[in-house]
Amino acid sequence: MAAQDEVVELCRDLIQIESVNDGTGRGPGERAAAEYVAAKLEEVGLATQVFESAPNRTSVVTRMEGTDSSRPALLIHGHLDVVPAEPKEWTYDPFAAEVADGCVWGRGAVDMKDMDAMVLSMVRDRMRTGRKPPRDVVLAFVADEEAGGVFGAQWLVENHPDLFADCSEGISEVGGFSLTVSDDLRLYMIETAQKGMAWIRLTATGTAGHGSMINDDNAVTRLCEAVARLGQHEFPIHITKTVRAFLGEVSDAFGIELDPDDIAATVAKLGPLARVVGATLRNTANPTMLDAGYKHNVIPGRAHAMIDGRFLPGFEKEWETELDAVLGPGITREYTHYDIALETEFEGALVEAMTAALRSEDPGARAVPYTLSGGTDAKSFSRLGIRGFGFSPLRLPADLDFSGMFHGVDERVPLESLEFGSRVLDRFIDLA
Repeated sequence: MAAQDEVVELCRDLIQIESVNDGTGRGPGERAAAEYVAAKLEEVGLATQVFESAPNRTSVVTRMEGTDSSRPALLIHGHLDVVPAEPKEWTYDPFAAEVADGCVWGRGAVDMKDMDAMVLSMVRDRMRTGRKPPRDVVLAFVADEEAGGVFGAQWLVENHPDLFADCSEGISEVGGFSLTVSDDLRLYMIETAQKGMAWIRLTATGTAGHGSMINDDNAVTRLCEAVARLGQHEFPIHITKTVRAFLGEVSDAFGIELDPDDIAATVAKLGPLARVVGATLRNTANPTMLDAGYKHNVIPGRAHAMIDGRFLPGFEKEWETELDAVLGPGITREYTHYDIALETEFEGALVEAMTAALRSEDPGARAVPYTLSGGTDAKSFSRLGIRGFGFSPLRLPADLDFSGMFHGVDERVPLESLEFGSRVLDRFIDLA
């Protein structure tokens, strides 16, 4: 069975495995998905190593031998966990992997069991047909990316760095998907930068007391005022080199004049993509959770809020300083998870290989660099000196709100896009 004929089946199988990660560690974990992947790899002759960093938090690593062992290896990594989904909100059961309207529907269809399936299908076909890549390819299917990678990529890097010691570059999710400009031109967004991640717990303290009394030292009030200020605050625009390059490409492709005094107006013309790109123009800090009190008539002495903070490459210190100024006095903060920002140049042999592979399947393809507003496991692997890119190639329908489906309702990926991605990755491996 050719790779493009198998990729849909593999994607559906993976979606049907409920490897939900809600960040608490109480979910089913990734073991079942990891065992499935290991079996599919071993079936075609690859020896796998299965690692369990904690009960059911399971990752799989293998190596596909290349023709030239003197070259640095290429890393391809993907995560096996998905965020939770509420079935009643979906058109189809998020874990049934229904095929409808030319798409596979389900949690993980775009984040990122689609790429897991594309990689598996490509590797299985190459192993069956005896087509070795030009250099060794290390494959890592990991746990826990959706909660920061502590039990997945980070654990592997800290405990088994030898597995990746000869890898110079890597590819993974959230890149290589198309943005239609016209019938004969599509921009394929290659992720070359990503914002840093800072998940923060805020604490406000006050004087505890009876709810019926006047209290001018209320922790809940103090916290809510700080959270409101932060939620309404607009951090200043900073144009990093990757964002500047992307905006230049977009302006040229769409014939949009790039106004240096009003960059936001240019981005607003990008339609659904404006949500993703807009978040790469500035640092952000969004309140996401509140926690205070234990009884209706008791004023608590402490109140807490959770903040999802993201900072641009090169602007970490500025972001922290501005964050503290907005929060004001009486609020303390601690990081519950923190990770670096990344940025690499959009140049070199690997970029050329991505571009050529895309054009081999889509003559109207133009590869462009972009910054991811979120983060991926590339952060962990970068600590080993591995230069990371987001390259999960998908040719998408012009009217599909792809970016809106990450962690969203009715997540789905077109069948033709999966088949396209499998073919592009196969071509890319030959060129990488």
